[in-house]
Amino acid sequence: MINFSFGPNIFLGIILALGVLLLYFLRLVKPEVARDEDIFFSTIGLLYSCILMVHGWRLDPILMFSQLLIITSVLVAGWENIRLRGLIIKISKKKKK
Repeated sequence: MINFSFGPNIFLGIILALGVLLLYFLRLVKPEVARDEDIFFSTIGLLYSCILMVHGWRLDPILMFSQLLIITSVLVAGWENIRLRGLIIKISKKKKK
């Protein structure tokens, strides 16, 4: 049974999907920062967001809160990882000069 109604599960799924799509499109914007494993993590993140949107209505409030914490920590860690990749590229270019 699929019960599709707008709730916090849809909101979390959309935020996660946008985050992993940004990771996927990083390859087009800054290819020197992108890694091959980003495609794998983007695919897993999109699958996870789709599952959360379709079956998230079953989650009780404490499980929804745990999903919120997990998604927030994953997106923050991903943001920091991409930022650090850029800093490493910048430092390596400085040392070559």
